[in-house]
Amino acid sequence: MAFKNSKLDLSKTRERSQITDSHRDNYMGHRAKIGVVIPSTNTAVEYDFQRIIPRGVTWHTTRFLIEQTDLSDDEKFMKFLDALRSTIGGSIESLMTCKPDHVMMGMSAETFWGGVKGNDGFVDRIHEAVGEDVGLTTGANSVIAALEALGVLGGTGKNIAVITPYQPIGDKNVRLFFEDSGYEVKELVGLRCDNAGDAIALVPDHQVMDIVKQVDSDDIDAIIQVGTNLSTAGIFPVMEKMLKKPLLPINVAGMWHALRSCGINDQYDHLGRLFEEH
Repeated sequence: MAFKNSKLDLSKTRERSQITDSHRDNYMGHRAKIGVVIPSTNTAVEYDFQRIIPRGVTWHTTRFLIEQTDLSDDEKFMKFLDALRSTIGGSIESLMTCKPDHVMMGMSAETFWGGVKGNDGFVDRIHEAVGEDVGLTTGANSVIAALEALGVLGGTGKNIAVITPYQPIGDKNVRLFFEDSGYEVKELVGLRCDNAGDAIALVPDHQVMDIVKQVDSDDIDAIIQVGTNLSTAGIFPVMEKMLKKPLLPINVAGMWHALRSCGINDQYDHLGRLFEEH
């Protein structure tokens, strides 16, 4: 995947240095401007981000067009990823005109693809597009950082369970990433959602809760949900208290990682242990 160099003239956009010190605490995004890149079919990332609005932080969303929405089998899932790779560059180019301090990639599957090596390559390609001086959050990296903050460290014999909306080929790459990161994936359930839109976004809470109960056991140290169009931020914090172990939605991990990377340490008591304690 390659991104074309931006030819847009950014010289007329307002620099932060133009804001006087007397107004610095009042203008929008004075603590951080965070850009968020999401597929056009995704309705869950913004929904979850609206659960918290830290003072002085602004979220700036860009969408890349997904015309291939069919995910009904492995072959179509791969066509979906190919389409994603061909359109993401333009959305990033558009986003950078608002000069974000940090960019969060609000998609999931591509960040796990090819394991740790694949994610590293993805990070390198995105940095080429946004610049090395702009902070970057990917779904895969944010989940690992969150697990480490919660004391569930890779390479220490920790067992995890993972819930995805993907087809088997997607699950295979998710498993590979976590195993590369030093975790034992004891349970993995893929929902095999057949399209990139409402088939994922409208998975009912009770179904997710049943799967959490299915994959949980005494030897599971954490349960992770991936797939950014599947929102579990409303139910995982409650179940986390019940099960007394970390339950980690990928969107919560992404928000947390982006904010903490910008030095925003605000804590919240409705999004689980990650935001309450770290």
